[in-house]
Amino acid sequence: MTHETTTSDPVLPEVKMNLVPVKAPVTGRVVSNDMCLKGKSNAFVRHTEIDVTGTSLAGNFLVGQSFGVIAPGVDEQGKPHKVRLYSVACPGWGEDGKGNIVSTTPKRVIEEYKPQKKGDDPDRHTLFLGVCSNYLCDLNPGDEVQVTGPNGRRFLLPVNTADHDYLFLATGTGIAPFRGMVQELLEHPDGPCSSQIHLVMGAPYTTDLLYDDLFTRFATEHENFHYHTAISRETRPDGSRGIYTHHHIDEQIDTFGPLLESARTLIYICGIMGMQTGLYQVIASHGLSEGYLTIADDLRDVAPLDWPRDQIKRKVRPTPRCMIEVY
Repeated sequence: MTHETTTSDPVLPEVKMNLVPVKAPVTGRVVSNDMCLKGKSNAFVRHTEIDVTGTSLAGNFLVGQSFGVIAPGVDEQGKPHKVRLYSVACPGWGEDGKGNIVSTTPKRVIEEYKPQKKGDDPDRHTLFLGVCSNYLCDLNPGDEVQVTGPNGRRFLLPVNTADHDYLFLATGTGIAPFRGMVQELLEHPDGPCSSQIHLVMGAPYTTDLLYDDLFTRFATEHENFHYHTAISRETRPDGSRGIYTHHHIDEQIDTFGPLLESARTLIYICGIMGMQTGLYQVIASHGLSEGYLTIADDLRDVAPLDWPRDQIKRKVRPTPRCMIEVY
């Protein structure tokens, strides 16, 4: 494949940070708190909307940022619970069009205890419930919630959205910022952005696809929006095994190659930590890493699919055209 040698780094907007500090949270009020999965799933994920009217958060958050939630009560040491950050899942104008209602996509954490430090009981395997995630998922319309923020200045849409094309890759609740970004690109008051937009959503099962109806509708209504899914634990219709997001890019390189060759394109990756490594290897193996990655000299003579995974984090770094938000 041929390359464009010039790059077009995004100009990101100025953001407001920590207008509401952790030591002085403000009170929001839950507007709605609905399940956002399609069909039956083993996961519990909600779309939660919080009214922050009259607070410093109102009108001052951008999609791609996060805000904090502080659960009431104290932890096992008798200290107040720490703030937990949740991605903004709506456009900058909020769910109400005025920036007063912010939304996010919390998932209940339900796991067994595992030893974390020296002295922990190795035989303990009782159920552990994530404090803040379950608190947030339990809230009902009208309930008050303590919030902080906003946080984050890098995982943002550019100022001039029409100057770029977009490749969004998500797993799980990493879809949250892309819900808001796609809405902002396609439902802007000034009209939809005409740029090419590809969203690849990875999930274990089709029932774990979040906001699937919304993205399916957008793909029907907008020729420039392309919705792809990568299901990892289901056999595909042709009998082949499931795939992850980077496998989809690899298999559909005839589609994604021209997109990635363009100096207009920006990559955004959000989801489980480590999902970016497979993508790095795939785009480098197809000779498409220029403009997105800086690769250490001692890896340049190694086939990308043979890169040691423990070295990728240290020796393969994203450029401003490749934005990463993993957890």
